[in-house]
Amino acid sequence: MKIRITSIITFLLCSMAFPLFAQDSPSDTLTSHVAGIRQELDVLKRLKVNGYIQAQFQVADSMGQPSFAGGNFPAGIDKRFAIRRGRIKFQFDAPVNEKGNSTSQYVLQFDVTEGGVNIKDAFAKFTDPWSGWFSVTAGMENRPFGFEIVYSSNMRESPERGRMSQIIFRNERDLGAMISVQGPKSSNWNWLKIDGGYFNGVGAPSALATGFDFDKKKDFIGHIAINRSDKSEMIKYGLGASYYDGGYRLDNDTIFSLSTDDSGVKGYQITSSTGNKGKFYAKRKYIGFDAQLSIDWMIGITTVRAEYISGDQPNVYGSSVSPFAAVTAPIYNRKFNGAYFYFLQNIGQTPLQTIIKYDWYDPNTDVEKDEVGKTANNGLKATNSTDVKYSTIGLGLAYRWDANLKIIAYYDIIKNETSSNLSAIYRTNQLDNVFTLRAQIKF
Repeated sequence: MKIRITSIITFLLCSMAFPLFAQDSPSDTLTSHVAGIRQELDVLKRLKVNGYIQAQFQVADSMGQPSFAGGNFPAGIDKRFAIRRGRIKFQFDAPVNEKGNSTSQYVLQFDVTEGGVNIKDAFAKFTDPWSGWFSVTAGMENRPFGFEIVYSSNMRESPERGRMSQIIFRNERDLGAMISVQGPKSSNWNWLKIDGGYFNGVGAPSALATGFDFDKKKDFIGHIAINRSDKSEMIKYGLGASYYDGGYRLDNDTIFSLSTDDSGVKGYQITSSTGNKGKFYAKRKYIGFDAQLSIDWMIGITTVRAEYISGDQPNVYGSSVSPFAAVTAPIYNRKFNGAYFYFLQNIGQTPLQTIIKYDWYDPNTDVEKDEVGKTANNGLKATNSTDVKYSTIGLGLAYRWDANLKIIAYYDIIKNETSSNLSAIYRTNQLDNVFTLRAQIKF
């Protein structure tokens, strides 16, 4: 009985398959399968997955010291192992059109460390299909200000961005939308790029208490840059200018601004105290300039970079960090400036590179040294340690083990402004230097 049933099923299947083979030859079926495989491979080719891991060991001058070299050291700790960054990035590029332009791009990037998983990038980019000159990027993305903010951490020679960049552009990214103007690679004007967009102004969600914006005001950020090279491409240079215009809502009636008493001592004075709550009087305005130069010659590649930023940075009495949640404390308006300078030298054709970096951040340019913390009369509130200037000298040596592995030894030497009118810790230079040994693996 089993044999008969099997024979009947086989006969029926053969009968059903016969018309199919009668209509399509084996070569047609194979061609169809190959076309389908090619289509799937084309999709996979346009999906790129890459990333990197930065594993490091650090030694600090003192236990529990505050630090911008990867975050503050916990109480009682002056040595630590950490995964500073563990990035995995997914990027999908749409097929190019008849003009050779890819009209859309989608990026999703995560950061995985011992502290958890955070979203770093989540944006879509759309390019006009006709000229390829104009594009719109929307989502979680880098703020288009200056050079150091948008320069990838896996390319940057120093382990961290400068103190100023970390304070005024917390976590580098923000939610917003940006328009970019740049000619395609085939254009004679590809060397010019203009970015401009509006952003929430509170930084990446991983830095937020709630993960959401806290007011309706959006911040404008713009950057114009040129990048050129000589005919031999042995000399490359770039110049840029940036502008930031933003702020946030006051959740307190009180605003303080720096003033001078009748004896010439500077302190904070209440400039307005009624009807301010709910208004947008906390203005953030920055202007910046950046420059880069690279020369490939007999002793190796020499690179010099510099960036200067100044402006208005309102915040609370005890901090100059940009806000990432509603500010209920009184607002203090401060004028700041800061800069960084890199000198990088590849040692001939060896895998070694020397790194020298200097940066400073002055959170209040109106006071310095013993002026900070000095008691003023006329009801002025004294400045405090938040107004202290910091400078950092970074010395490092990088070794490229192979195309994927880079090892960096780097030492941050940090100097703070001193004042006899502050607590003892600020009357001399603090012990807050940091040594970092890092291995970075890319894939």
